[in-house]
Amino acid sequence: MPSSAENHSVLALIPAYNEGHRVTAVAQTATQFLPTLVIDDGSSDDTASHAERSGAEVFRQLPNQGKGVALRTGFQMALERGFEAVLTLDADGQHDPSEIPLFLEAWNARHADLIIGSRDFKQMPPVRRFANTVGTWAFSWALGTHVPDNQSGYRLLSRRLIESLQDSTEQGFEFEVEMIVRCAQLNYPIDWVTIRTIYADETSHINRSEHVKQFWRMVWQTRQKRKQQQQQTDR
Repeated sequence: MPSSAENHSVLALIPAYNEGHRVTAVAQTATQFLPTLVIDDGSSDDTASHAERSGAEVFRQLPNQGKGVALRTGFQMALERGFEAVLTLDADGQHDPSEIPLFLEAWNARHADLIIGSRDFKQMPPVRRFANTVGTWAFSWALGTHVPDNQSGYRLLSRRLIESLQDSTEQGFEFEVEMIVRCAQLNYPIDWVTIRTIYADETSHINRSEHVKQFWRMVWQTRQKRKQQQQQTDR
């Protein structure tokens, strides 16, 4: 287990939207390991009050603007407060906060700029298993390197990676894909830790058709940027 001083250089960031009945358990456990900030992204339920009772700091973002904006809001607060890294996890219970030490151990051992929690697709419901498998294959092809899990939101980012993302305009879940692309473009190291694959009765807040559309846009843009970089290298 990393020392208390090391823990306090990392902020746990939990974007939350209408997760009043789940966020308490996630935030309470996270605070056992790290200072924790919950970004309530314009929830219409009691997410903020539940998060406050968990012992975490809560910032209320109005109106609802999407996960990408919520993450960037938290990142900006982390930069202003001098944190060296930010660990992100979802509020719906799909990320087990008791696994935070896995990320801290990897961070203190290798200091990769992006550490992603990799799930076992075989343990997912069939529809999600298919979507994640196809998405991972397509994104790995576009990026030119194998990415075991590009959709996992359980991850740790270094300060310099966060700073490089300040110009991002992605508002939704695509922001998490952009993190990987930015790492590759800057030749920042990426590390992986194996995490539990958890699916219960979570209600997804993703607009599926829009998410698919935006994901394939990211795949296409990533492929085009890679081709441009290769052409410049060949000159």
